Amino acid sequence: MTTGRVWAYADHVDTDAIIPACYLLTSDPAQLASHCLEGLDSTFAREVRPGDIIVAGENFGCGSSREHAPLAIKAAGIRCVVASSFARIFYRNAINIGLPIVVCPEAVATAASGQRMAVDLEHGTIENVTLQKRMSFDPFPAFMMAIIESGGLIAYTRQRLATGRWPRERMRR
Repeated sequence: MTTGRVWAYADHVDTDAIIPACYLLTSDPAQLASHCLEGLDSTFAREVRPGDIIVAGENFGCGSSREHAPLAIKAAGIRCVVASSFARIFYRNAINIGLPIVVCPEAVATAASGQRMAVDLEHGTIENVTLQKRMSFDPFPAFMMAIIESGGLIAYTRQRLATGRWPRERMRR
């Protein structure tokens, strides 16, 4: 379970607002984190704390298909992004780097910046701790949780190669 302070944003937060294009020449997570959301919120990069949670409206992460945006968010210490909906490529990129993202319009409707929120990925629950309101979402399938818990698709694959543990259907030719 992740519990953190909420950073609330509106609909259609695009990847250029998450990490401006002038910083796309680097893939260094610390460098990206230091400029995360500066196109939208000039205080975010300096005030975000490990474990904080971004809550946003519809179509979060629209725009570029680069992994820089979810990488910047994760490197800034955000442990989860909750939104009404996500751009599909952002959704895939976030899972691929091990950043949990949750679709829960009800949680978005009740959240405000500065509130405390708890997200339980395993059980599919979100609690707005400040308002003492509990909501649910569809939890990730087991294989996606394994990718997230491993730290992303590359780490997941390395672990599986090192242990020889692959799902049976993958081992058949």
